[in-house]
Amino acid sequence: MNLPSDLKYTKDHEWIKIEGSTATVGITDFAQSELGDIVYVDVDTLDDTVEEGEVFGSVEAVKTVSDLFMPLTGEVVEFNEELEDEPELVNSDPYGKGWMIKIEISDKTQIEQLLDAEAYKELIKG
Repeated sequence: MNLPSDLKYTKDHEWIKIEGSTATVGITDFAQSELGDIVYVDVDTLDDTVEEGEVFGSVEAVKTVSDLFMPLTGEVVEFNEELEDEPELVNSDPYGKGWMIKIEISDKTQIEQLLDAEAYKELIKG
């Protein structure tokens, strides 16, 4: 299982890469493997400010649809448009080309509540 140590994680199986006041968000290697083949990524919150814990979109796999939850409060400033034609990038490269959104972080204190790689590994070991 691939868990880059430079990223933060949520209990909802998302990863967050913090760069200044911007965060890139996607789903973890564990999440994509649990979902199976991803066929569609739907994000309809572009240019909206979304509160931490609220749904910012959904990911559709062959067998199921899962909501995507905002890891930090902020404005959704970019959607990975490559996913419109190649949603399978989430499966093949979840921490690279399979990223989903970029957000402008509203409250940096929320970053402290995110999990590090070690804590996330404990969570998925269950």
